[in-house]
Amino acid sequence: MNQKNLFSFLLEIGTEDLPARFIKPALNQLGENTLKILGEHYISCSGTKVYGTPRRLAVIADGIPEIQEDRTKEVFGPSVKVAYDSEGKPTNAAIGFAKSQGIPVEKLIIKKKDKGEYVVAIIDEKGVPVKEIIPDILKKIVLSMHFPKSMRWGAGSIRFARPIRWLLALFDNEAVKFEIEGIKSNNLTKGHRFLSPAAFQIKEIPGYRKLLANNYVIVDIEERKRIISEKMAKMLAETNEKPVEDEELLDTVANLVEYPVPVIGNFSPEYLKLPKELLVTVMKGHQKYFAVQNNEGNITNKFVIVSNTTEENSGVVKAGAERVIKARFEDARFYYEEDIKKPLYERIEELKKVTFQEELGSLYAKIERMTILAEFLADRLIPDIKDLVIRAAKLSKTDLITGVVREFPELQGIMGRYYAIENGESVQVAEAIKEHYQPLHSGGALPASDTGALLSIADKMDNIASFFSIGLIPSGSEDPFALRRQAIGIISILFDKGYEITLRELVNKALVNVVDDNARKEIEAKILQFFKGRIETILSDYGYSYDIIQAVLPFSTDIYLKQLTQRLEALKRYKEHESYSDFLIAIKRVYNIIPGKPLPEINTGIFEEKHEINLKEKLDSINEGLSRMIEKSEYYEAFLLLSSITDVINSFFDNVLVMDKREHIKLNRLALLKSIQEVSVKLADFSKLATS
Repeated sequence: MNQKNLFSFLLEIGTEDLPARFIKPALNQLGENTLKILGEHYISCSGTKVYGTPRRLAVIADGIPEIQEDRTKEVFGPSVKVAYDSEGKPTNAAIGFAKSQGIPVEKLIIKKKDKGEYVVAIIDEKGVPVKEIIPDILKKIVLSMHFPKSMRWGAGSIRFARPIRWLLALFDNEAVKFEIEGIKSNNLTKGHRFLSPAAFQIKEIPGYRKLLANNYVIVDIEERKRIISEKMAKMLAETNEKPVEDEELLDTVANLVEYPVPVIGNFSPEYLKLPKELLVTVMKGHQKYFAVQNNEGNITNKFVIVSNTTEENSGVVKAGAERVIKARFEDARFYYEEDIKKPLYERIEELKKVTFQEELGSLYAKIERMTILAEFLADRLIPDIKDLVIRAAKLSKTDLITGVVREFPELQGIMGRYYAIENGESVQVAEAIKEHYQPLHSGGALPASDTGALLSIADKMDNIASFFSIGLIPSGSEDPFALRRQAIGIISILFDKGYEITLRELVNKALVNVVDDNARKEIEAKILQFFKGRIETILSDYGYSYDIIQAVLPFSTDIYLKQLTQRLEALKRYKEHESYSDFLIAIKRVYNIIPGKPLPEINTGIFEEKHEINLKEKLDSINEGLSRMIEKSEYYEAFLLLSSITDVINSFFDNVLVMDKREHIKLNRLALLKSIQEVSVKLADFSKLATS
């Protein structure tokens, strides 16, 4: 149907104040659900725009046709055996089904479904005017919303993040009437709770945003963020200062207000003696204030609070914020000054009283395992820093029982660094205490120092080995101890630093500390498979193609990771070589014919064809050179050497009957081909590779 008239609808769900973290996901859901529900009703849509504040979630859908699409649907009825008698005449079952669908029984057709045949009614449905069904559609959109936490209120039965207080609904600029739990929709909305509390009409959808702005509601999240950023920057530029960039905080603050007005506050310069990270965390974590820094990156004694009122009230906002932040800084200073009175090394014994995990013992037991593993890594990789690594390992968790970190857990490691310096520890040890938690997230900063890197590997490897040993293994989306992130951290550090140690060696050493010999082999296999999954993800992020990754993944836990990337790069380069396609075809012929069962040793004494002899001699000469090249990490040259067997393989297949009727000859020839596979897999699993 050619429909010239296109319309829009607006739906706004007015609520009690929503948690800031709910708003963005809810708007994404609102946009997706709108398109889905329109589609289910055979209504096209050119696009949606979503808006939200703490008090409202809204969607505008454009390009809505005047009438639903016409459609044809199939309705399956009873089986043919039930629908027709032995003479092929329709039974009462067929007649009743046809009548229920509004068509003559003669119009029924037969279609196969699953393993049987059934009668089917083909029904043509004409589209109805959208205006007639839009109330039901908008109601469905509201009821389709789900939240991490929801509630009921009053005597109602529906659940929502917060109680719904009003419903604004327009189609073609006319109010749409529907009702949910006694709440009737209309064309009324509300402005700012305090600055413009009265309800007012929205008569035209295009004027929605402007009317709300006139009533002190900036309904677009991105616009609120822009206002906050631009006003903060302008206000602070006058004193050559700027806010500490924090996109997460900006997102949060923008969803705490409807009418953002940044206000600059001040605090006593004496608090600047506290660590920078502590000041920023107090301002952000407790109060949602932006810290301020000068052009040199040093924190100044200013902060920015984003108020939800007019500029005329800035003085009151400023005074209240300064009073609150002073109290918070006083608490932080008290904790910090108390913490530095007791050196970290004097806190080690206290860790015996702190449980790391019920089945894994105390934090003290944890750092003992870490220290053993860290010492092994230093001995194995960088003996010169062994003493530093051991010292850092013993102190690494002591800041967890300090006042500041108990109050602000996100400062673990960071405060440990400050306390270590205050206690006279070396800079290397102090930095390692901070760095051993890195990377904090996917793509996060890696430890810069070797001391920090080795300690980070030891910490994360112990966690993985320990939790796997007691059966707490990530499954599906469940990973309560962030073991996937920690595995990715270990892999990323090994790639970054190029340390010459295999994951198998690491896992085996870590398991010695937590399980006995009988259980070790099974758990080791699970952990190594777990690491392979993470390596696959990282290599994909690095841009390597799927087939190349699969071809080298089997080596990933048994060679140095720097060798793995060298092998990947060589294979990637070799795929562009003119010999690649012919070799791949030849080697896959080998892979495809050899059986999975064990084969006897090759008996050269029963070779009957010169092509068998040629293949064996060529393979032996390649094998020797291949091992030498792999040892020297000359992988590209090794691929070229291996591909030199292509013609000999083809000659063998063209002139030798592999599947000879004589069993011993057949098995001997299969064993010869299997030896090609055994040599080739030293480089890659060529069965996984695709042609260029």
